[in-house]
Amino acid sequence: MAPRDDDKVCAKPPTLDDIPDLLTTMLEESGEKSAAATKKIYELCDVGHKQNRVPMVCSGKYDLLTPLAKCLTQESGDGRHLACLALNNLSIPTENKRVMALGPASKDVIGGLTKVIKEDKQESYLCCICLMNLSFLEASIGNILKFSEGDGDFLDDPDSLLRVLEKLLTNSPAVPKAGSGKSEGVRWACGLIKNLAKSEENAKLIGQTKIPRCVVDNIKASTTPPSRWTSNSLEDFSLFVILNLAQWPGSKEALLSAGAVDVIKPIMAEGELQGLKATMACAFLDASWSSFPDGGTPAATSVSELMTNIVEKKGKDGQYAYGVFKLYTATKAYRDLSAAAKNSGNELANTKTLAIPSAVALSLKVLSDIILAAVNDAEGAKYVPDSMSAEYAVAAIDNLLPAILQESEPARKSIQSEKACSEISQMLNAYADLSGSSSSAKDSAKNAADKVKNAGSSARPVLEISHDLWTQFRKREGQPMDQFLSQEKGIEVDESGPLDFLPCVNSGSGGCVIV
Repeated sequence: MAPRDDDKVCAKPPTLDDIPDLLTTMLEESGEKSAAATKKIYELCDVGHKQNRVPMVCSGKYDLLTPLAKCLTQESGDGRHLACLALNNLSIPTENKRVMALGPASKDVIGGLTKVIKEDKQESYLCCICLMNLSFLEASIGNILKFSEGDGDFLDDPDSLLRVLEKLLTNSPAVPKAGSGKSEGVRWACGLIKNLAKSEENAKLIGQTKIPRCVVDNIKASTTPPSRWTSNSLEDFSLFVILNLAQWPGSKEALLSAGAVDVIKPIMAEGELQGLKATMACAFLDASWSSFPDGGTPAATSVSELMTNIVEKKGKDGQYAYGVFKLYTATKAYRDLSAAAKNSGNELANTKTLAIPSAVALSLKVLSDIILAAVNDAEGAKYVPDSMSAEYAVAAIDNLLPAILQESEPARKSIQSEKACSEISQMLNAYADLSGSSSSAKDSAKNAADKVKNAGSSARPVLEISHDLWTQFRKREGQPMDQFLSQEKGIEVDESGPLDFLPCVNSGSGGCVIV
């Protein structure tokens, strides 16, 4: 029997032109008809139709975010599930994230996703993934974390996203069954929190909840060796949350109270990505130098390598991609490691472990970049400043001076060291004079500048090599090479002057002669 016309219409693949009619059906119908329309919206942005995702959200032709968000409130599992799938796919393109997380429909989208998580529906994990996708846009993380339906303090609102995520984590079983809806919800909630904890303000808010203790407990309860943790596993996400929270004073104390250092300290010995994360987190949490394995050598190597990779805009094969870590995270870890080494009771030996010339040179580069950015501000930003990294870099240099300024054996004169000391001290003084730097950073810069300037009378091998590498950085980027050279060169004169710098001018004496 030949198919009926309406069967042909139903079998016809949807197109973007069908969206207005599909949205009408989604909103005005219920049950199977509404779910069927939602399914067609999902099909328009599925893996085979990625090209449709940006036009569906950003073209301005289709107001589909609010209708999809409303579908999340349906009691029908099919419609709700399909709406979650569609929103997930639409949340992937970078262009869409801003519209979905910060645009006019953002409250509907974030609110609908939060409601599903709160009600512990089977799609909770999909909603966490969708919110995590949106939170990769760093401009959105404040708006997402602070979501609340009420007008009061969202920390007091049990229905706010922050409190809903806290409840999800605190109510999960100690060891949720792998692959269950509950375990997937907790896992992706931790992935979302990892992104939300990247800003200092958000971290402080998360620190006022039970979330820090929950992620520490996730690591403690794991029976899988860190070497076998996969990317995006519960343990991987939980350690990332600890790392991000440990950076900021407002959330650091909550981790210390939860015993985070003792839990993550053994992970440092694993090396690779998890070992790097644990190392930096322990540094942020003021672990003693003796806590770092093998005399701190692996910590020094991995953190200095990370700093270099970030500056060179590359990742590390099989471990992390470029962009996963910020330069201010790596430089802060380097600073905190240098403080631990300095305060270890064996200052010279332990600071030598960290005073790797490439890392010292990179710290100098960070400082000179921000100085050049300030000097060239009126002409446009040729150099990208990073004020936090600069503050951490200058403190690290100050901490590591015993090793950086160690004399050669046997002691000898060195023109290279004299030049390096002069140029680096000039640069440190220039940084100390910048407006906007903290008083502690200025103090570190001035202290280091004085010590470096006074060290030019003999050879300093580490300083020489670091200065040479810093010079290579600047040459490669076409930076001015005379920016930090001493300007105290004297004054050239001829018969026509200027002569007024001479004490005998206008004195009536004929004793001054120009030759």
